[in-house]
Amino acid sequence: MLAPCNSVHMLFMRFAIDVVYLDENLCIKKIVRDLKPWLGISACFGASGALELASGEAERLKLVVGQKFLKADS
Repeated sequence: MLAPCNSVHMLFMRFAIDVVYLDENLCIKKIVRDLKPWLGISACFGASGALELASGEAERLKLVVGQKFLKADS
């Protein structure tokens, strides 16, 4: 999880990733699947964080825009 973060670049990366952008309430604003190494760049204005996952994980986990993550109790 990268926070604060509203964009991701793929320079110096060796493999593709999925990027899940979240707002301040941990609600998914945007999902970018299979962002390519070296060439990929992505942004989501209004996002407060970005969750980087292995390529294909967003689909495997059935993540969708609007879905909300629950905060763990401290």
